[in-house]
Amino acid sequence: MSPLLRRKEKKRPGERLVTLIGKPGCHLCDDAQKVIEKVCAEVGAQWEKKDISQDEELYRLHWEQIPVVLVDGEQHTFWRVNPDRLRRALEA
Repeated sequence: MSPLLRRKEKKRPGERLVTLIGKPGCHLCDDAQKVIEKVCAEVGAQWEKKDISQDEELYRLHWEQIPVVLVDGEQHTFWRVNPDRLRRALEA
């Protein structure tokens, strides 16, 4: 079967990883972290935080968009995190 026609195996929320890319002193990053912490706690997903000022590659890729939120390594959103949208992504 063609890889394009194959469906991705559905992951349980506990197998999902949310990554917050931000920097210290960023109020939008603080707001995003609160939403991520709450949603991840509700669905049982893991989350991590990465500091854009400590990683040249992240800085090059995302400096105009922070905070950036990744779900399983793929960009989910930036600037503002919608809790309902994040919850749906983790439960999909």
